[in-house]
Amino acid sequence: MSHASAALTPKARLSLAKLIVTVERVLSDNGSAYRSHAWRDKCAELGITPKRTRPYRPQTNGKIERFHRTLNDGWAYARFYANETARREALSGWVHEYNHHRPHTAIGNQPPISRLTNLAGQYT
Repeated sequence: MSHASAALTPKARLSLAKLIVTVERVLSDNGSAYRSHAWRDKCAELGITPKRTRPYRPQTNGKIERFHRTLNDGWAYARFYANETARREALSGWVHEYNHHRPHTAIGNQPPISRLTNLAGQYT
């Protein structure tokens, strides 16, 4: 399973385990959480190489910043949720739709899952 499994939610761990994804590197901003000894130690324990963006260069993380906007528009604030539990429960369905069914123009109107290679069972 993924080296990062200790840092993920149970649903995320299960999803990654099904895909057999191994996390090797993590690119983060320079927030205090990513400069902490706890972060450094956990990455070392899991065999992950942490990398940080250059300070004051948000475009370095442009893809994730755009994903956050899409996440907010498509899931977090797309509709009214009766409570935070309902919002959280809707997330996994939205992520599945985003990764497996939503066409992305940057990759020829294919979903992101189509870009992964060597998925378990892909060539059987």
